[in-house]
Order: sequence, then C-alpha cells, then structure tokens
Amino acid sequence: MNADPLERIPPAVRSALHARGYTSLTPVQEAVLDPALEGHDLRISSQTGSGKTLAIALVLSPLLAAEPAGKGGGCAPQAIVVTPTRELAAQVQGELGWVLAGDRRRIVSVTGGTSVRAELAELSRGADIVVGTPGRLLDHLERHAIDTSGVRAIVLDEADQMLDLGFREALEAILGKMPEGRRTHLLS
Repeated sequence: MNADPLERIPPAVRSALHARGYTSLTPVQEAVLDPALEGHDLRISSQTGSGKTLAIALVLSPLLAAEPAGKGGGCAPQAIVVTPTRELAAQVQGELGWVLAGDRRRIVSVTGGTSVRAELAELSRGADIVVGTPGRLLDHLERHAIDTSGVRAIVLDEADQMLDLGFREALEAILGKMPEGRRTHLLS
C-alpha cells in the first residue's frame, strides 16, 4: 500500500487538489482518509483554518454514486451538509464545488435570506449535495422538494454552534427525515 495519503483519494479529486497546488494534506485531512474509518460515522474536531471542509469533501467523494445528478429529475441528493449560517453554507458550497468539479458534481445551497422560488428551481434541476441552513433545509424537506431516500451521508458542520444557536429541534427533524444506514458526520 502506498504511504502517500493523496493516493487514497479518487483521481478526479486528486487532480483538483494538484491543480490548486496541494502537495500534502493537513493532519485532519489525512486522518479522515484512514482506512480503519471507512464506513463509520465521524466526529471531526479541529481549529478554524485546519482544512475541515476539504476533509469532509474527501469523506463524501467516495460515497457519491458514479453518475452525477441528472437534470430535470428532481432533487435526490446523495449527501446533505447542514451549516449554521448562510455565509458558511456559501463557503462550503464553493469548497465542495472546486474539489468535486472533475466529477461534474452539482452542489446546491439553500439558506435563509434568499429566494425560496429560486432555490426550488435550482433543486428541481437535481443535486448531488445540498448544503443548507437548518431552517431553510427543513422547509424544503417539508415541501418535499428534496427526496432524501438516496442520502448516503449527512454532515452537521459546526454542530456545536448550531446547538448553541437553538437549532436542536430543526436538526432532530432533519435527521428524522434521513434514511437508515446513512453516515452522520459531526464537525466542530
């Protein structure tokens, strides 16, 4: 087995990293690639700026089905990322976007303070990953705008902060709409 953790990353993601000048990974990014963690829920705790968002992209990438989301078939994502703020949602969407671009992955963001109608139009075009704030994500789930039957992983980004901000009920409702057997990853 190759000792280089970059060799454990799918080729398209590895190409995206090389294109951005990555020659090595941070400790948190290397940690999530440990083969012993495969198939397990993760609790990732690390300081701001340590590369947690890229780490979660490395975790999600192998879980995504070979074919990217189709257009016009409705929104049936394979992963959902919940963030406490729309700013963080935009950051996560951007980071996942460039990392997974080589696999033509469609990442859609749904957040409060934006047009519900525009989001519904975006969701109707399909998504591999939906990133959203708790309230807006729950709203779209309750509207049945997102089919969760194929969700393979849900990520609670800044989970501790979301609980501190009073999102417990919304998070429990969101988790209650996820299929059994999916991975649940907590970031803080």
